[in-house]
Amino acid sequence: MNEALTLTVDGTEPLSAAAVAAVQEACDRAEAQGGSGGILTIHVSGAPGGDWTSGLDVMLVSKWERALRRLERLPVATVAVADGDCGGTALDAFLAADVRAATNGTRLLISGDATATWPGMAGYRLVALAGMARIRRAVLFGLPIEAPEALRLGIVDEIVVEPAAATAAVAGLASGLAGKELAIRRQLLFDAATTSFEDALGPHLAACDRALRGTARQEAS
Repeated sequence: MNEALTLTVDGTEPLSAAAVAAVQEACDRAEAQGGSGGILTIHVSGAPGGDWTSGLDVMLVSKWERALRRLERLPVATVAVADGDCGGTALDAFLAADVRAATNGTRLLISGDATATWPGMAGYRLVALAGMARIRRAVLFGLPIEAPEALRLGIVDEIVVEPAAATAAVAGLASGLAGKELAIRRQLLFDAATTSFEDALGPHLAACDRALRGTARQEAS
């Protein structure tokens, strides 16, 4: 039976080596399941204050972004549940999940400092999810995206009263799926936005061949 996997990200805390280590440790546990499926639940809340970038350096930011990219490629399904204001590291982790749920009072915030909003990859992921025109004001000016609007834009998949219900729903969706195959489908989905049909055809055919070979092995056993 798979281990219950959870990760909690507090957006009120500034980015730190400990935050990077927490994400990496959750990824280690997910990958240790050997691609046998499962769910990683990410609980996110909180947004940083105006001085949250004080003491940051680009090396730490790079490690954080690489940890999030690893989170996006796990051989398990990921569901993030946001509650209240959600910015900084909490928003980053939220946007990296396969399925995103939020309570009705949630607000998604691009945090900033005295000069401008933070130019991290949250803006990139928001554009990928909702399109540039619809989230322009949030990325440029830091205007909050409230839960009902986030749902309309496709940034949030579901508004929930009980966060545990979101995890249970994703567990039902992922039931019986092989984790490694889920990771392949996810990557094909990512590539579809930026890859031509001709370039995408090879990886899709390779995935089809892999699936057919798996079916043949099951039928022969």
